[in-house]
Amino acid sequence: MSKIWNASEYDLSRRRLIPCFDLFYATAADLAARTIRDLPSPSILDIGAGTGLMSEFVMHRVNAASLFLLDESAEMTAKALARLDQFKPTLFLQSMTEPLPAMQFDAVVSSVAIHHLTHEEKRGLYGRIFHALAPGGVFINAEQVLGETDREEALYDEMHIGGARLLGSDEEEICAARERMSYDKSATLAEQVTWLREIGFTQTGTFFQWGRFAVFAGWKHSPV
Repeated sequence: MSKIWNASEYDLSRRRLIPCFDLFYATAADLAARTIRDLPSPSILDIGAGTGLMSEFVMHRVNAASLFLLDESAEMTAKALARLDQFKPTLFLQSMTEPLPAMQFDAVVSSVAIHHLTHEEKRGLYGRIFHALAPGGVFINAEQVLGETDREEALYDEMHIGGARLLGSDEEEICAARERMSYDKSATLAEQVTWLREIGFTQTGTFFQWGRFAVFAGWKHSPV
């Protein structure tokens, strides 16, 4: 993703290209905030953090938390560190396919990033996230998902591109988005929620969906 996106244009372009932007991000952020709100010193990991859009949504909903960012792009994360400076984040400059930092987190979030991995890599990452979560912790993925059928996928595409045009995306921006999407390896929402259950997440489910943009989550059960 870092080779295709221009970091200087990323934020404004993403707002146009995700027609449900505010509710999409806010839903994920609210889930994280509700999970960690009673913890004395929660920790949050943002995987594929990019320019810090998701982390900004989350951090403005919590009283205080230790924030960690993980992304392989130095250019994108430079913007994230500037945006989130008041929260003093710690940066892990690495790929999502590498081992996660050897610590536990109360919430792990991600936004429109994991679909770049193969299905095998996604499942592997979900497993590593599960082991990195503290008991009672939550994993929340605000993600681009694949339609269950060709017809559903076509409807998702119509909604997506039509919505982007209404928000001001021109043909150049849409063509660039389609080029990026040609490299995507999206999975369906149902199969990803199933993977989380198989890994051991509980209370798994979908908390928002608008076409191909969905927020799904799972919790790591606290021991009795």
